[in-house]
Order: sequence, then structure tokens, then C-alpha cells
Amino acid sequence: MADSRFEDRSDGISVAWSDIVRFIRQLSHDLRNHLNAIELQSAYISELEGDELKAEIVRLRGMISLLTSALQSLSTAVSEPKPNLIHYEAADLAEDLRKKIEHDFPDQASMVTWNIQCADATLNVDPQLLQEALSEVLGNAFRHLAHQGNVVVAAKIENGQFLFVIEEHNARLEGATDNWGYQPFRKVTANHYGLGLHRVRAIIEAHAGRMDAHYDFNASVLRTILALPVSSASSNDV
Repeated sequence: MADSRFEDRSDGISVAWSDIVRFIRQLSHDLRNHLNAIELQSAYISELEGDELKAEIVRLRGMISLLTSALQSLSTAVSEPKPNLIHYEAADLAEDLRKKIEHDFPDQASMVTWNIQCADATLNVDPQLLQEALSEVLGNAFRHLAHQGNVVVAAKIENGQFLFVIEEHNARLEGATDNWGYQPFRKVTANHYGLGLHRVRAIIEAHAGRMDAHYDFNASVLRTILALPVSSASSNDV
């Protein structure tokens, strides 16, 4: 029987109007900053000649590309995930995700300890979406870990589920974890709009999985679990 704590609440999300207003204000502020920078860069370019002009045009195009990417990321974050499911070995998925994280976060790679112990099991997943989800969880961890914090990531098969367990040691936490990933726009800061964990939750639930989180205040450890069902094609269900 499914645990009632993890029932699908995707259709019952309620966002306070004050959170939406804060999101719109922050988004407008961030967009104005980008546009003001582009305007200043354009004014500077108008005074240049020759090779200097070419170099500054390259910079300007980079600024526009950054803004375009930010808007695309925002659009993706609020859209419904639609996984393109394929059969994937659990051990291969765990290893691919480890490589992805080390590629995306080279400066923080030394902070992560990996413990991959996957028995022979097959999953029915969208690897690209799962890479996005794990990158978001770990990127969030790197932003909020206190000084000398570290992360332990375990991948294992347990009770017919594939589990990714992310433990953030020496983590700082504001608020409770009861509705982890179910409260978009709750925490809004520059270029971050409280949509990351909501997107992770949506990706995991689109795979018929669940996301859970618990914070140990005594040890300052935040433990996040991403659980996915093992495919019936698996040879060993541990």
C-alpha cells in the first residue's frame, strides 16, 4: 500500500498571492538588470571602432544569450514534465548521473562522496530528466551548505525501489521539510524563484516515484530521497 505521506499532490498546489507577487517583483528586477546592462553595453559599443567593436559585440551577444537562457529555464521550470521513458540499468544510470554532476560542478566535485551499490535492476526512465533533477538537488545543496559542508550521495535498490539518497552535512535550513517541493515561489532570491525543488518533485512523480526530505537539527544534516520504481523487467528485485 502506498504511503499516504507521498500521495500525488500535483493537482492541489496552492500558492499564496504574496508569494506570486514576490516572484514577479524579483523576476522584473532581474530582467531589468539584464536589460540595463545590455543598454549600457550598446552605448559603449557605439563609441568603439575596429577590433574593439567586434569584441564588444561578442560580449553583447553573450549577454542576450544569457537572458534568453534564463527565460527558457523559467519556462521549463513551470512546465509539466513529459518523460520519454526507456529501459535503463540502475547501475548505469547512477554512474551516468555521477559523471554528469562532476562535469557540471567541477569546483564542488570534491565535496561529494559517492556510494553506488545497485544490484542488477532495470528502470523505466527518462535519463535526461533525471539528470536535470539530480543536478538541481545538488546545485541547491552547494548554494546552501555552510562552511566545510559536504555531500554524501548513495544509490541503491531497496524494497523494489531505486533510491538516490542525498545527505547534506553541515547544511543550513530555513523552514520545515513537510511540503518539500510542493511550495513554488516560497523562497525567492536574485535569479532563483523557488521553482527548483518543485521541478524536481514534478520530474520524480512523472516517473511514478516520490521525493522526501528530512532535516536532522542535531546533526545539521539534510537528507533528500528520490525514489523510483524498479521495472518489472528487472532480474533481481532486492
